[in-house]
Amino acid sequence: MKSLNNFVFTLTALGILLFSNRIYAQSKESELKKGNRVSVTIMPGEKHRYKVSMNANNFAFFRLIQNGVDAIITTYDLDGNKIEDFDSPNGRYGEETISIFSTKKGIYIVEVRNLEDKGLKGCYDLIFEKLESIGSTPPKIIDQLFETWKSLKTPGSSVAVARDGKIVFAKGYGCADLENDIPIIQSTVFNVASVSKQITAFAILLLEKDGKLTIDDDIRKFVPEVPDFGYKITLRHLMTHTSGLREQAGLLTMAGWRLDDVITMDHVLRLVSQQKELNFNPGNEFEYCNTGYSLLAEVVARVSGQSFAEYTRKNIFEPLKMNNTLFCDDYEKIVKKRAYSFRQDSTGYKKCVLNDVVVGSSSLLSTAEDLCLWAMNFEKPVVGNTETINMMNKPAVLNNGQILPYAFGQFYGKYKNLNFFAHSGSDGGYRAYFLRFPDQKFSVAVLSNYDSFNPSDLAYKLTEVYLKDQLRSDTQEKGSADSNEVVTKSVEVSSEILKTYCGQYEFQPGFVAIISYENDKLFMEAPGNRKIPLTPYSPAEFIVQGAPVKITFYKDENGKPIKLGINQRGNESFAARLPDFDPARVDLTEFIGDFYSRELSSTYSLNVRSGKLIASHFRTGDIVLIPVMTDNFSTDKWWFNQIEFVRDESKKITGLRVSSVGVRNLRFEKIGKAGASDQFWPE
Repeated sequence: MKSLNNFVFTLTALGILLFSNRIYAQSKESELKKGNRVSVTIMPGEKHRYKVSMNANNFAFFRLIQNGVDAIITTYDLDGNKIEDFDSPNGRYGEETISIFSTKKGIYIVEVRNLEDKGLKGCYDLIFEKLESIGSTPPKIIDQLFETWKSLKTPGSSVAVARDGKIVFAKGYGCADLENDIPIIQSTVFNVASVSKQITAFAILLLEKDGKLTIDDDIRKFVPEVPDFGYKITLRHLMTHTSGLREQAGLLTMAGWRLDDVITMDHVLRLVSQQKELNFNPGNEFEYCNTGYSLLAEVVARVSGQSFAEYTRKNIFEPLKMNNTLFCDDYEKIVKKRAYSFRQDSTGYKKCVLNDVVVGSSSLLSTAEDLCLWAMNFEKPVVGNTETINMMNKPAVLNNGQILPYAFGQFYGKYKNLNFFAHSGSDGGYRAYFLRFPDQKFSVAVLSNYDSFNPSDLAYKLTEVYLKDQLRSDTQEKGSADSNEVVTKSVEVSSEILKTYCGQYEFQPGFVAIISYENDKLFMEAPGNRKIPLTPYSPAEFIVQGAPVKITFYKDENGKPIKLGINQRGNESFAARLPDFDPARVDLTEFIGDFYSRELSSTYSLNVRSGKLIASHFRTGDIVLIPVMTDNFSTDKWWFNQIEFVRDESKKITGLRVSSVGVRNLRFEKIGKAGASDQFWPE
């Protein structure tokens, strides 16, 4: 339903974005020239390399058509350094597009690699479509950056750039509605998903400015349906993702909802009202949580006496002349100039149906131009005042004094030595990125209606176009949610040492990562994600190619690995190594039964079929549970990730707890034919 920026996100993002760096046999290398079309067969585990001769400041564009091969394309500069990877989730069929912006004259490389080690051979066509000088003006360069999205045959993007209080660029690319060939223009409306959160936080601050509330008020003062968990949960906690509340998307999905079901604020409120526990005590941790922002929207509605959509329209959007912006709280609402969202599989483009109208955390419909008008209010407030803006930009602080890279509805950091505020958005097939550089009075909004679109990457590339003279190239940070290459030299480590690291490592109760050794390489696998290859740069230190992540194995005095640390931009999380465990010795029949959650009003039936423990739900279907340690299982479902069975004093199984993205230790009790027991969980 929404994007989740927490520790689990780090591993999930790695699983989605990264690919194996195994050394493949090179079987083909030739030169490509503009207008060439190469049609070739590629075997599993094979790679083909093509030379491209370019002058300085050239732009080259290529199109690769897959026919039975899942390919990743990598470009390299004159010195053999990787420039960029190109791959979309369309499997063995469909189109990949590749571009190179040259800096020097010489030979550049386009490498096509078959991602599969085994299986049948496949074919691809590689077409060298365009070679020209890099644009002489920012608009021309932006056109080249968006070359892939210029056709009405694909979804696309809308872009706007603001500088010094003016919109200096706004344009649309691609198709807003693939069924009717409607082009995306600069005023096309997109769902910007979690970019909504800063508007919600600002609405709360406006009410505080008017004396209607304070951000340190208890949420139960306004929304008494929120249970009393024994701790005060303030509006500030909700605004900074430090409340400890469970994530609404995880709860709904675990309860059997599809995320394209009709989901309203009433559904979320009823779900929250049934919760019995928090993930953590308020203020102790940061964990991205849409639930908190949904509740903030409800606070605005109850305090103002208007719907949240009406309050924000009258008090924010109209004064700022954001005429194409609204919070959509009606899934049947007709919205003029709205783009519809899409995904792609091996058969082509598919609609991404989105009926979620939970406002506050998401459901903001807007344009790239309107978001730039919103950015200008931070520079010269028309709505609110300087104090309001300063509060919006103030870093959040945990109970222990740790300062977070998050303010109110905004992540913040430095990009090449410049301060920025940013937030991404992801809902259905919509993708959004909104980026502000306050000191330069510069902002970028990149919106898309395609689920594989990377708006943050393009937002920073646009920043390079406009602020290149102010950026410092030795700083490579892009903020909390973006990946960057970690540049370091790999070393050879013996298989004997690598094998000692194999095992299970627990980051938090129920969240276990597996380290394995295959084909002379070490891999890490987080629950529900693909294996990630680890590249050694010392005998105990590894990097993840394509991401700013370092992994270190720590040993005891006898040299035995006892924990691992994952370091991302200076923040390290640790996982203790678990005792060795043999899953083949687990008696799966011991876990058979029906398990009911009062908090979800939902039941899962566990049975053994074909030697596997299966959890079945009438809506979610069957889930395979894999034993990872005593009484603990994992699955490949993000919303039903880790399962820990609970026993009584006689060692009889009486229930289980499930943890997933944004949900920790949700209770299910084992029930008989008569229904739920009142004795399982003490009140």
